[in-house]
Amino acid sequence: MVGVQIGSGSGQVLSLEDSLAELELLAETAGIDVLATLTQNLETINPRTFIGSGKVEELRLLAEELGVGVVLFDEELSPRHQRELEEILGKSIKVIDRSALILDIFSQHARTREGMLQVELAQLEYRLPRLTRAWTHLARQAGGGAGRTGSVGGVGLRGPGEKQLEVDRREIKTRIARLREELEKVREHRLRHREHRRKTNVPVVALVGYTNAGKSTLLNTLTNADIYVADQLFATLDPTTRQLELPSGQTIVLTDTVGFIQKLPTQLAAAFRATLEEIAEADLLIHVVDISHQNAAQQKKTVLETLLEIGAGDIPVITAYNKVDLLAPEELERVRQNLETQALLISAKNAAGIGALLETIGRELFSAYVHLDVLLPYNQGHLVSVFHEKGHVQKLEHTETGIRILGYLPKELVAHFAPFQRKLSGK
Repeated sequence: MVGVQIGSGSGQVLSLEDSLAELELLAETAGIDVLATLTQNLETINPRTFIGSGKVEELRLLAEELGVGVVLFDEELSPRHQRELEEILGKSIKVIDRSALILDIFSQHARTREGMLQVELAQLEYRLPRLTRAWTHLARQAGGGAGRTGSVGGVGLRGPGEKQLEVDRREIKTRIARLREELEKVREHRLRHREHRRKTNVPVVALVGYTNAGKSTLLNTLTNADIYVADQLFATLDPTTRQLELPSGQTIVLTDTVGFIQKLPTQLAAAFRATLEEIAEADLLIHVVDISHQNAAQQKKTVLETLLEIGAGDIPVITAYNKVDLLAPEELERVRQNLETQALLISAKNAAGIGALLETIGRELFSAYVHLDVLLPYNQGHLVSVFHEKGHVQKLEHTETGIRILGYLPKELVAHFAPFQRKLSGK
């Protein structure tokens, strides 16, 4: 691994040491064994090789000595940096950066068709400007025969004398265009689902947080789901949605989303637009923070900055400090003393604090609502529409004398329904 601190490093969320520790976890998740680490402090990036020429030579000798197959940079490399470094280090060594590593992990963990489409698009957009003869499947110039053909992924023809590199570049662009079209259909499908949810007035709560903060474990605990959980980065990739009934009887939709990470590749953020829109359209966010992590504060900052970038900065947030079971008693007490408003201490694994979390969710979503049981005459159809549009319908029943609705309405609308109210009994 190669890590660089540029200038004072004041603009970095994590220190160089902590960022490299995270990079090593990413490498382990991708199945790469880390044998050694090199670091350098730079005032400015070397335009040719990113790191200084002396450090490149040190890297070459170390890589040769250890017999490594991969050199992994913690920063995103330009196509030129990657090309120059691979030329110096030799053809047997692959130079990849953090972005390429994250893309590879996403590729391994994508399970749904949507996830696979999004990852493929991100990978192709990353690779296109880095395309070289060494990368293409056929690194040779086409011959002069008109019948000679070549392809990427089994599609496309090349004309006489056309370089394979040019063919591959054109075919990748065509594939990117097709993927974007397919993902736009996915986006429209999600949009229709969201419109349906709006019509049924079921609130949407999204779980957000840094990767490996425990979002999937929390969803499993809250909804008795069986989402795959592992102590690794990006264990789950595809979003999962479940219905959840709160203690007060209200029904909500709970969505688990892909974890965030510092230096998230821009291609991924763009490709996962449809998924990220699920967050931006939520009524409430539960920000799950691994309070046992030494960089909990920096991870929390990264997530909040990402939420701003995707247009979700104005959505109400409940902060759930997770993994309190891993804290020493004195550390737990210190955290408790400094707990901010709308924050809770939980253990998704042991279900500690889950009751308080559910109550907070209900209070945040329904504090301005009143629970009503009304019987509306059939000539009061406009009030039925108002209840659907402005309230949250739990139960609707057609009777001989009218339409019975059990649900929640904003306080300011209750007076309109007063003549038709029934006495609430139990839940």
